[in-house]
Amino acid sequence: MIQTSAQDVRQATEIPMARKPKKGYYVNGQFVPEGSELDIEFKAELKGTYDKSRTDLKKDSDQRQLLGVALIDLRPKLLAGLNLPERLMSALSDAKRIHEHGARKRHLQLIGKLMRYLEEDVVQAAEMALQEQHTGSASEAAKVQVAEYWRERLISADDAVTEWFASPAGAATGDVQAFRSLVRQARKDLSKMPAPEETDDGEAPKLVAKTSKAYKELYQQVRSALALKLDVDQDIDQDQDQN
Repeated sequence: MIQTSAQDVRQATEIPMARKPKKGYYVNGQFVPEGSELDIEFKAELKGTYDKSRTDLKKDSDQRQLLGVALIDLRPKLLAGLNLPERLMSALSDAKRIHEHGARKRHLQLIGKLMRYLEEDVVQAAEMALQEQHTGSASEAAKVQVAEYWRERLISADDAVTEWFASPAGAATGDVQAFRSLVRQARKDLSKMPAPEETDDGEAPKLVAKTSKAYKELYQQVRSALALKLDVDQDIDQDQDQN
């Protein structure tokens, strides 16, 4: 006669706990978990990129997650210009407040998952925004060159101050006398600096760093005046477009 223990009876009568169902959907009777390789493959087919292999799709998914992580530190102005989905924007903002290793790892995975749903043109725009943050835009570089040009001209030419105030940007300078005094001080400081060092090995002379306070302040004032003039021009253009 087979003896049955009380433990065997309990194990036989226990009802197994239901597992939390995974998110996903059914295709031809097959369950496809959300975020799985099969899910990525089906969505790629809908987007017309079915010719990519699973390896390519996985690589694209990993790259998007890395891109999403990089977007966490993107400047707010550049980030706002991407017009990302609200849920992704919220996840990027929350990532700055999550520091515990396990929680942060799960949150970064969420960002990667949300990045998969972005259209390709949005992904390209995000990459360009990151590049602009790291290297600066072409327009920004041009502004720097113009400001440096005016600073050097103001210091080297006596009539440059008159030319500056006759220009549209000069009208935004503010205190004329204070600006003239700043130019004179920058000239005076630079005149006291030693000449470029001569070298014996045939290399170009080494220029002495221009660390004059007035020299730096002159650049800042010129740059600010040029930026203010640009903002006024943009406001005028917008008014004309509206009218």
